[in-house]
Amino acid sequence: MVKHQPLQVYERQLCLSCITGIYGCRWKRYQRSHDDTTKWELLWSLILLFTFCLLLVWFYFWWEAHNDYNEFNWFLYNRSGEWSDGTVPILATTAAGFTYIAFLMVLALCHIALGQQLNLHWLHKIGVTVALLTTVVGVISINQTWGQEWDVIPISLQATGPFLHIGALAAVTTLSWIVAGQVARTEKNMFQAVVMLLYLSVLLGLYLVPLYISSPCIMDPSTLKPRPNVIGHQGAPMLAPENTLWSFQRALQMNTTGLEADVAISVDGVPFLMHDHTLRRTTDIEEIFPDRQMDDASFFNWTDLQQLNAGQWFLKDDPFWTVRTLSLQEKDLIANQSVCSLEQLLKLASYHNSTVVFRLRRPPPEHPCYDSWINDTLQAVQQSGVPQSLVMWTPDEQRAQVRQLAPGLIQTSVEKLSPQSLEEYGISRLLLRYNQASTQEIRNFTHSDINLTLYTVNEPWLYSVLWCSDVSSVSSEAPQILKKVPYPVWLMSPDEYRLMWVSADLVSFAVVIGIFIFQKYRMSGMRSYNPEQIMLSAAVRRSSRDINVMKEKLIFSEVGNGAGSADELYEDTGYNYYTNQGISQ
Repeated sequence: MVKHQPLQVYERQLCLSCITGIYGCRWKRYQRSHDDTTKWELLWSLILLFTFCLLLVWFYFWWEAHNDYNEFNWFLYNRSGEWSDGTVPILATTAAGFTYIAFLMVLALCHIALGQQLNLHWLHKIGVTVALLTTVVGVISINQTWGQEWDVIPISLQATGPFLHIGALAAVTTLSWIVAGQVARTEKNMFQAVVMLLYLSVLLGLYLVPLYISSPCIMDPSTLKPRPNVIGHQGAPMLAPENTLWSFQRALQMNTTGLEADVAISVDGVPFLMHDHTLRRTTDIEEIFPDRQMDDASFFNWTDLQQLNAGQWFLKDDPFWTVRTLSLQEKDLIANQSVCSLEQLLKLASYHNSTVVFRLRRPPPEHPCYDSWINDTLQAVQQSGVPQSLVMWTPDEQRAQVRQLAPGLIQTSVEKLSPQSLEEYGISRLLLRYNQASTQEIRNFTHSDINLTLYTVNEPWLYSVLWCSDVSSVSSEAPQILKKVPYPVWLMSPDEYRLMWVSADLVSFAVVIGIFIFQKYRMSGMRSYNPEQIMLSAAVRRSSRDINVMKEKLIFSEVGNGAGSADELYEDTGYNYYTNQGISQ
């Protein structure tokens, strides 16, 4: 025989059910608990927090590394031999992982705010573990293959630091609601002290962070130098195939003051423009010379090189996702591009009075021009008729001889040396990657009359930071983007920044104090109780109202559990189950 205990009636708590259900699969009321979180679950909460912080840095890294996506894809090409945009799957998985972990973090904070016990479901634990391990593997891989790119984080913080500080301050200030609630709710003095100490330490640290934020864009606007010149790196490779004549013409249309190219030497001594060691990526050699597609580009003669098409690959691979923006006329021009010689580039530059800088690659030892590569290149420069004052000469080999034969060339170094050493060697220009010179070093070169050019600068924020650092020129794959930057993205005086900093700190401090006072006042007037233990009599008094109720569970007990008849059970509880009336006293 089975006896039935009366049904308890509860108000719906859909929001709470969703929070605990999604986080720990605790959809039912009786599954939830206000007990202290176990040490095991606290450990998983720390793992979740660490994963969130790591993914936040990883996501920020890839967001700011957008400036160098093409460089990353080229690294992948050198390893795999196949060209593809490797950033797409990385960005997709990073965005998905960060969104997932951030969502779990929000749910965990909601548990804390509502006084619920943390109990992460095992499926989420697997997901957190996968996200953590995947991110760690990604960090290790990038560190081994593209380690220099980590420098983009401190450099980008010069542009984003002041605004990230405001965002972090707003987030920590918002967390004061949860912290104040926990401190006011708990009766353990040690717990209160530890929580308050940790929170106030983080808050104080954020208040003082601006003392260590350094940005060249925090300066007197009246001291801003003229806009840096833009040099088209391989022309305008986002709008046309790299190192082709049409690419350089497009770059000149974007108001560039110079052109940069990569130069190799053919087997018959003709310098031509080619970035890769082979012709597979940027020509149709697989169709024209299928048996020689893995040969070094310098082992082809100029006649063979002229047979290759250097534009169709751009329309097919669409390396920068820009082909859809091109007109039919532009696509026709691109489809008919051929390998460009250095002499053709120099004549174009001479016509437009544009500076030319090229990186000369020495051919392999078995190449017939291995010893004469400098003379062959210098001869091509002289035959082109370009004024020597427009050519930036970068090879260090036989520099003294070149200076004697062509004294008008602009001697340029691609190796970072001190201004004094550069002056001793008679070098007036320096070409470096943008992460190889700090703001102070850039200004030292400027004061020493050394013209510094930094590559590759494609993003407006990076161009703005270098502009404020007094750099004289940059080399860019995106001159069409930098053309639209007539002024730094942001610029403020030190006084304006201090005002913004102090105002944000004062507002945050006032809000935190107000929240703590409000939470203490709010909690002091409330009894310590479990909101899920709803008295049956209270439910009866409200039974006449038009509210939604839910039946949570039905408990069955056997006859032998010591209870009497059903009537006796109801009488003991002071409730008449059949009349739905409480027993009057």
